[in-house]
Amino acid sequence: MSETVRTAVERRAPDRIYLDKESPAAYQALVKTADTVRATAAEAGLDRILVELVNLRVSQINGCAFCLDVHTRAAVRAGETARRLGVLAAWRDTELFTARERAALALAEATTHPADALAQERAYDEAREVLDDAEISAVIWVAIAINAFNRVSILSKHPVRETPAR
Repeated sequence: MSETVRTAVERRAPDRIYLDKESPAAYQALVKTADTVRATAAEAGLDRILVELVNLRVSQINGCAFCLDVHTRAAVRAGETARRLGVLAAWRDTELFTARERAALALAEATTHPADALAQERAYDEAREVLDDAEISAVIWVAIAINAFNRVSILSKHPVRETPAR
């Protein structure tokens, strides 16, 4: 980003409203949806690490620093490794992810870029080989939910702040 653009963005940032604070009822409805999606994922048998990988990959694509911070910490708490987190953006070029994880990541990317019909068909075909209908549905709902939260955080310019050491 050029210095001129960076200065303009920084100058506008304080003028941004936090959508979650300005419209709390709408935000709480989104949170409730996310809670339902999380329960749906658990009922479908998706483990927490897989859900967090989907959250992280979608947040990487969308460039949402706030959600990347939140879900990186959640993935670590769930037992994800630094090595896999470090290569997640290039997951196709590694052997570190299982067939189920790869299928979920491809579906998440196709959900985030729905206009790419060919990638969407390939992702569905791959998912059909290793995920059942409930799992496919749950992965897509997780991707839909995090896409919504990404937009809230990006458009609100939610900050990523240093957390105090414990």
